[in-house]
Amino acid sequence: MRLIDWLKPGIKLKRWILYAILGILFIAFGLNELVQHKVYNTPYMVFFIFLNITGIFIIYVSVTEGIKAVIALMNKGYIKVSFDNEKIENLIYEKRLLVKGPKIVVIGGGTGLSTMLRGLKYYTSNITAIVTVADDGGGSGDLREDLGILPPGDIRNCILSLADTEPLMEDLLQYRFKDGRLKNQSFGNLFLAAMDGISDNFEDAVQKMSSVLAVTGKVLPVTLENMKLKAELADGQIIEGESMIPEIAYESKTRIKKLSIIPEDAKPLDDAIDAIREADAIVLGPGSLYTSVIPNMLVKEITNSVRKSKAFKIYVSNIMTQPGETDGFKVSDHIKILNDYCGKEIVDCVIANVDNISDELKKRYMEDGSEIVDIDLPELQRMGIEVVKANLVNINKGLVRHNSERLAEVIMQTVMEKKLLYDRKKILEYMYLSQRLKEK
Repeated sequence: MRLIDWLKPGIKLKRWILYAILGILFIAFGLNELVQHKVYNTPYMVFFIFLNITGIFIIYVSVTEGIKAVIALMNKGYIKVSFDNEKIENLIYEKRLLVKGPKIVVIGGGTGLSTMLRGLKYYTSNITAIVTVADDGGGSGDLREDLGILPPGDIRNCILSLADTEPLMEDLLQYRFKDGRLKNQSFGNLFLAAMDGISDNFEDAVQKMSSVLAVTGKVLPVTLENMKLKAELADGQIIEGESMIPEIAYESKTRIKKLSIIPEDAKPLDDAIDAIREADAIVLGPGSLYTSVIPNMLVKEITNSVRKSKAFKIYVSNIMTQPGETDGFKVSDHIKILNDYCGKEIVDCVIANVDNISDELKKRYMEDGSEIVDIDLPELQRMGIEVVKANLVNINKGLVRHNSERLAEVIMQTVMEKKLLYDRKKILEYMYLSQRLKEK
């Protein structure tokens, strides 16, 4: 059990009160549309009924968990707090460990970024995730088109990765509807869309959702502008839309020649620039090179700030190549593309996987046009890039992913040794205590 549960159960109560208020808002809005605007025989009826049912469910969970929090506050048995001096001292020390951890800025999007964040939160609470908002596919793309909001999918995943929330709530927010007009839509996306509706802007909505879910660190959209990706392929084709670029490039058997954003002068969030300026380390990736990492760097002030920063700059290489984006790429090719868009010396170090996968899995990936990214060490050394090798593979449901815990451990060791210059005894102590925190 974490320190916050031992010493401040009232914070949990506050969180469930906020959930209950959200449930009431869902019900009020749904009933208002059903009763006053009489949408009984329209396609929207199903949606507003769904809002009412969702609101009731949220209130039920909130009341149940809120009662437990009250009981904890009264110290009558739900949480039996043991005032063992040694235990409390260890918990306090572990909390201080996170607060004093290095300031890490991670830049990217997609599954790779959220996977990495899930491990990093056990080492430091000073995390800022700067997330692309160029996504226009899937449920995020539908909400973007229907409601005119920025795509919530990548941001939702990052928030959940950094959240201190109960498994039931995480399962609820990740739930995708299987039928009807909401088919394939994530409840978490709808949650963030609703939060956007009662907030001043999308940034405010993200921060409110982060507060409700007790997020470690901060999640920021790279810009609040309606950013879109545009690509020119080597065969001259011009493509607009993040979801279409790799698909058409792969079908055309051609490479991406030039990537740009619309609008070209998109403004980043001030908090993002401040975080980069104060960072001890900046981590690019993992994630799709052209559609997750580079879009953030095409926001000019982001690239300029990263280049000027004195932070230690790390690129986490993908384990597998991505069809339509990085076909045949080696690790050095990823760095060269980053240099083309961001200027030289944008990366100090590469973290790359040396773990292997089964021949059967390799064959399956090759059938889809993907292969393991090769570490071409001589070329990387010629470029002056330091390489940190590690076993990073995690097979999840037949898919090759980064091992979030191992990747976070390697990042923290690298940052502390290269940037913060901790002595080895302090590094070992820090890693040991962080491991204990993960086990709680």
